[in-house]
Amino acid sequence: MEIRIEQSWKEKLKEEFEKPYFKTLISFVKDAYTKGSVYPHPKNIFRAFDLCPFGAVKVVILGQDPYHGEGQANGLSFAVEEGVRPPPSLQNIFKEIQSDIGKPLVHTNGDLSRWATQGVLLLNATLTVQANTAGSHQGKGWEEFTDAAIKLLSEEREHLVFILWGNYAKAKGAHIDRTKHLVIESPHPSPFSAFSGFFGSKPFSKTNTYLMVKGHAPIDWL
Repeated sequence: MEIRIEQSWKEKLKEEFEKPYFKTLISFVKDAYTKGSVYPHPKNIFRAFDLCPFGAVKVVILGQDPYHGEGQANGLSFAVEEGVRPPPSLQNIFKEIQSDIGKPLVHTNGDLSRWATQGVLLLNATLTVQANTAGSHQGKGWEEFTDAAIKLLSEEREHLVFILWGNYAKAKGAHIDRTKHLVIESPHPSPFSAFSGFFGSKPFSKTNTYLMVKGHAPIDWL
């Protein structure tokens, strides 16, 4: 089975691609794309990996599902296609960046590939979704696949920052080795929870401080 994904990740995850659950998952996903509208575009399913090779990862931001509205999902967690209005969670992320860093945003589009190419793995737990149906591809195998990617990063890399927003992300990141990595947790940036501790949590400056202490270049979040 040929999986089109960045070469370093292809090598690291090659055992996953041969497991029965993954073959069943890919069969399900291919069938879903032929029968209805599924997001993101097939070329962007593995975009988070493609823009951020295994050895280049410095920060991991975990999301849950791709956006399920037309033209939104682009393969990066919390991001949307350029030209699409940022959804409420992303608007709140932008607000926290400006408050945390103390400067206005230079870029206001929601694509976020500018973060990915600096080493931010914007990883959703589930990489595809049926149009207008949140959570429709959960429990099909994607979670096991993305768990494997997180486990590899935790075990084989050092001094990464894992940003976990909300209970779902916290649960998914429960097995990250906190003796080797920085884990930043807070409520989700959704309007339903942002005022319960997301605003003021300063994840972006905390990340950059840690990276610089460990000898890495900080992320330009602006």
